Amino acid sequence: MSTMVEPKNMVFKGTTTVGIRCVDGVVLATDRRVTAGYFIANKRGRKILQVDDQIYATIAGVVADAQMLIDSIRANVKYLKLMSRQPLSVRAVASLISNLLFSSRYFPYIVQVIVAGIDAEGPKMFNVDFFGTMTEEKYIATGSGSPLALAVLETRYRDGLTVKEAIPIAVEAVKAAMKWDPGSGEGFDVVVISKEGVEEIPQEKLEKA
Repeated sequence: MSTMVEPKNMVFKGTTTVGIRCVDGVVLATDRRVTAGYFIANKRGRKILQVDDQIYATIAGVVADAQMLIDSIRANVKYLKLMSRQPLSVRAVASLISNLLFSSRYFPYIVQVIVAGIDAEGPKMFNVDFFGTMTEEKYIATGSGSPLALAVLETRYRDGLTVKEAIPIAVEAVKAAMKWDPGSGEGFDVVVISKEGVEEIPQEKLEKA
């Protein structure tokens, strides 16, 4: 008898994460609420995590699984950079995550990851689910609030967006989820990855602008 965990029996945690690939970079945005069932466990959860110098990942799912996954990937990225003496591409990092999740499919990490950044090919963004399926995306949302966020992204996204134009779209998408999804809330965080570097933009700064 298979010991594989059926998706219908998994307990998913509430959150909303959003990614938009632009002509000059990538915008990532998430809410801050961390839930345990219907209990709000933390109001300042960090859901955008650095993997490499210009590569970040968003997390949606079980916090412990996500932390272990990201810690493992960071260690692998450091090792491979040391051995190859050159930076890894965004696709390579996403493939590492995909391979780890696929190899753990019988006892899966309950996590969905957006991997985004800039490499020699330019801005890149990938979505990786808990079974290791990896797809390249122009825009994506994950978590319990993703249907609401995707409704905004589908309406507002267009080819040729710049980072400056994409920031308010990402914020609007997360806010839409925060308004109607009980698993999302407590404000939002935004990270912009561009050729100029990485900028972490808290909600307070955006709302003052």
